[in-house]
Amino acid sequence: MTKLEGKVALITGAAAGLGEGIAKVYASYKAKICMVDVSKDVEKTAERLRKEYGAGIIAVVADVSDRSQMEAAAKKTVDTFGRLDIACCNAGVCRLAPFEKMSDEMRDFHIDVNIKGVWNTCQAVIPYMLEAKKGSIVIASSVTGDIVADAGEAAYAMTKAALVGLTKCLAVEYADRNIRVNCSQLGYARTPMVEKMALESDPENPEEAITQIAQGVPMKRLARPEEVGELFAFLGSDESSYLTGSQIVIDGGSTLPETMSIGTN
Repeated sequence: MTKLEGKVALITGAAAGLGEGIAKVYASYKAKICMVDVSKDVEKTAERLRKEYGAGIIAVVADVSDRSQMEAAAKKTVDTFGRLDIACCNAGVCRLAPFEKMSDEMRDFHIDVNIKGVWNTCQAVIPYMLEAKKGSIVIASSVTGDIVADAGEAAYAMTKAALVGLTKCLAVEYADRNIRVNCSQLGYARTPMVEKMALESDPENPEEAITQIAQGVPMKRLARPEEVGELFAFLGSDESSYLTGSQIVIDGGSTLPETMSIGTN
């Protein structure tokens, strides 16, 4: 399929996990891609996807919390491909700790990456979209914070909920200039970040923590990164041309049950 053919996308947090999954789907739909990550592993991931999909892909090692680095990444994207149509603001972090023990450093780490990282990415790409008179931004929020929460996730929940507000404001601000802004609200996917959270939750048996997550999902499994990538591809494509300011939950139904013990099943 070629629904993103001719489009150029910048994807943050692209070295592994959800970002890699998003990049795979974008490459399969013939988009050209700038893969951005703070880890140098993004270069290896990009090379692998180039070989697998024959896609036009560049890799940029950059920290989303540094606006100048994101401005440089956006410029390199345009210098290389001649345009910038889509930004997938996916980079994010989650560290668990009891609220009363959560340090200022841990709090600020979440703010710097999860909020400032998206803010910086949007500020870096929007000037090019304004010049082109069109664009699409997809922000990775979460069900956590805006809909549900778990103990120990105060910083993560706070920052992910903030992204819903940012999505709505940017959607209104740029709607009449043909820039659409939407956000995904993911439950759990099998990613390195979730595996780390499982280790923090149950150091003796992290796999059991993941199994328990799946048991709380009506579909009885975690998402695959590529399934999330399909949502990002839809929101980035012209197929979603009348969607802006939307919050789309992708969680296998995990936020639907009122209880886990009452009912006929």
